[in-house]
Amino acid sequence: MTSLTLRPITGPDELPLFCQLRYQLDKELDRDLADGRRRPEWLWVALRDDRVVARLGWWTFRAGEDPYVLDFFDFDESPGSVEVALELFAAATAAVFGPGATMPQYIRFTPPDWHDDPVANRVVTDRITALESTGARMLVERLRLEWLPSAGVPAAKGELAFRVPTGRDELVGLMTDVLEGTLDAHSQAELTRMKPAEQANQQYDEELLGYSTPREWWRVGVRDDGTPVGFVIPARNSYNPIIAYIGVVPAHRGKGYIDELLAEGTRVLAGEDVPRIRAATDVGNVPMAKAFARAGYRVFERQVDMTWE
Repeated sequence: MTSLTLRPITGPDELPLFCQLRYQLDKELDRDLADGRRRPEWLWVALRDDRVVARLGWWTFRAGEDPYVLDFFDFDESPGSVEVALELFAAATAAVFGPGATMPQYIRFTPPDWHDDPVANRVVTDRITALESTGARMLVERLRLEWLPSAGVPAAKGELAFRVPTGRDELVGLMTDVLEGTLDAHSQAELTRMKPAEQANQQYDEELLGYSTPREWWRVGVRDDGTPVGFVIPARNSYNPIIAYIGVVPAHRGKGYIDELLAEGTRVLAGEDVPRIRAATDVGNVPMAKAFARAGYRVFERQVDMTWE
C-alpha cells in the first residue's frame, strides 16, 4: 500500500500541487498568499505518492490576523478519501490551532441550484456529513447576490434624505438598534454571547474599519423630520464592491425604507463605475432577499456555513 503524507504546502511554488483538486477559489490563491490572507502553513494536503487525495485551507481578512474561516475542504473519489480528509483535518487543526482552541467556521460556495443538481448536491452534502463527524453543525445557508450595470440603478422614491454618519457613536447606535429582532443567523449566534452594543462595536472595529474605501460612501437614511431610520455601508473588499451592511431600525421596519437604503448604496457604488456589486443575505431573511431582488440583484451562488460552537 502506498504511504500517506499529511503536510502543509511549502510555499507558492506548490500551489499547482494544492490545486490538483479543484474548487472555484483556486483562482484567488496566488493573490491571497501574496497579500497575506492565506499562509502556506494554512494550506494542507494529503498525498499518496505525488497525488493529492484531500486538501484543506484557511483564509483571513487581512495579513497578520488569525484564520477566520475554513474555506477549502476537498477530497477525491478514491476509496477511503473521506477518512483521509478527516485525518488531514485532525492533523492540520492540531498544528494550526493547538488543543482546546475554538475553530473558525467552515464555508462552502455552491451553485444556486445545488439542492436540485444531483452532482452538486453530493459534493456539498458529502462535505457537510464529513465535518459533522468532527462536531460541526450547520449554522445557515446564504444567498450570494450580484448587481450588474445592465440591471440599471434603482430609482429613488424620495422618501428619505441621505447623509454621511455624524461619527462612530451614531452609526454604532444604529447598528445596536438594528440587532433587535434581527433575522441574520450570525448576529443571532453572537447575541447569545454578548450584548447588542458589544456586538455592534466589535463589528464596527473588526469589519467596517477594515475597508479601505472612503467612509464618505456610508449613508444614514433620515425622514423629513431628521429622524434616522437606518443605514447602508457601500464598500469594497479585497475582491469586489459590496453592500457590506444594511439595516432598518425596528421602529421603522415594514415601511419600504429598506428599498430606499439599498437603492442609495447601489447608487453610491454605481457612481464609481464599478463592474459589479456583490452582497449576501441568509436564505431565511426573506424580506431582505426580496429587497435585493427588487433592486435588480440576482442570486449567482449560495453559501453554506458550519460552526463548531
